[in-house]
Amino acid sequence: MKDNKNISKTKIEDQNIIENTELNILEALVPVAILMGLLAYNIFFADGEMLGEYSNQLILLTGGLVAAVVGLFNKVNLSLMASEVWENLRSIFVPIIILLLVGALAGTWLVSGVIPAMVYYGLQVLNPNIFLPACVIICAIISIATGSSWTTSATVGIALIGIGGALDISPGMIAGAVISGAYFGDKMSPLSDTTNLAPAIAGTDLFTHIRYMTFTTVPTILITLIVFSIISITIDTSGNADISSLLGSIENTFNITPWLFLVPAVVIILILKKTKPLIALGTGVIIGGVFALVFQPDVLNALSNSKIGSVFNSIFVDTQIATDNEKLNELFAAKGMKGMLWTIYLVISAMVFGGIMDAIGALARITRVLLSIASSVFGLFASTVISCLGLNTIASDQYLAIVIPGKMFKKAFDDKGLAPENLSRTLEDSGTVTSVLIPWNTCGAYQSSVLGVGVGEYFFYAIFNWLSPFTTLLFAALRLKIRMIKAKLD
Repeated sequence: MKDNKNISKTKIEDQNIIENTELNILEALVPVAILMGLLAYNIFFADGEMLGEYSNQLILLTGGLVAAVVGLFNKVNLSLMASEVWENLRSIFVPIIILLLVGALAGTWLVSGVIPAMVYYGLQVLNPNIFLPACVIICAIISIATGSSWTTSATVGIALIGIGGALDISPGMIAGAVISGAYFGDKMSPLSDTTNLAPAIAGTDLFTHIRYMTFTTVPTILITLIVFSIISITIDTSGNADISSLLGSIENTFNITPWLFLVPAVVIILILKKTKPLIALGTGVIIGGVFALVFQPDVLNALSNSKIGSVFNSIFVDTQIATDNEKLNELFAAKGMKGMLWTIYLVISAMVFGGIMDAIGALARITRVLLSIASSVFGLFASTVISCLGLNTIASDQYLAIVIPGKMFKKAFDDKGLAPENLSRTLEDSGTVTSVLIPWNTCGAYQSSVLGVGVGEYFFYAIFNWLSPFTTLLFAALRLKIRMIKAKLD
């Protein structure tokens, strides 16, 4: 899912689950309760500004401090906590660099005219009546091909947000459609790291896992497409009447040519050839800057006295390109690497909290309690789903939401006579896809930052993501496509 495939996958797969017999369940839940309480107050009563601009980051660090105190009380030394935090921080080094490169990519693709060109041609092709389901399908195809929802959002996702904004379609709806398609494709792609990680943890093979996922994933994406089709038909848009003036404004500001599509084409080709994401995105930034100098000299001159200076500014700081259309002025703005710092601080803070919770044994303790109440087959599936959702919330990382429940529940699935692909599918249906629904999870923070749409805005419209856990539970409750390895029923 995230693009740090070669860095964290093996280490996380081999990770030891830290047990702490000194810690009881109430103590394990204390940091969680405080964290959830502070975050809820900040969101619902303080408009996200309880402690200033970086409230969520400070709240996560506060939760980590409380967890550390609980750990010290239960004989966990600080060196172990520091070690786990360091391992967490090491695992996100590449994603942080990717975040910075995505910010730079958005800046150079704006000043080079790549994003305006996508909007220009997209307005002429994508009708409002099919726009949202088209977003789902386009992103699903790109994500299956690349194996990465992150890359999909950073390329076609940004363009679709711009096109939909020009059509007066809600950004939350567009982001939800983009994320639904991107995560469906990522989940079904053999190139995806989480799609490889889940069967490795559960004890099945990759293609058995993918085939078994189709039973729950295909109905879920079909429902998602139907809902978005209905929404597209029923929403009111004022975009059609304004398209001619929007196209004229874009032409007056930028030199629009199909040659600009060479930039995203090169990036996508590099990714399809399995080039490392850092190289692919970095290449996209460089080529975007070169194309800006070649195709958009007037735009660069309008931004500063130096064309090269304008390109560098687009990489590192805010860029605003003025047009004669107010709507386009809102679309043609980028924040460069600077705009990614808030998200990076959030991810770092979440990893600190998750690392300390893991070190003190709280994550294992909470999962153990869920495992102990799973007396039936459905109870086992439900406990796995709840565990994945909880770890996405508490540990703030989708990899841990796959690895920890996978290791903890593997024997229980085997004892019930359930084939391992039941577990791998459940891990993906509830661990992989829901990570983007948590604002402080690495995936939620990334997607909201790249697409420029808050998690709260797209949550409801990320239909595929929140519907997937319900689908897997429905199949478990009705005993649909629940493969057994021996004739053993509860």
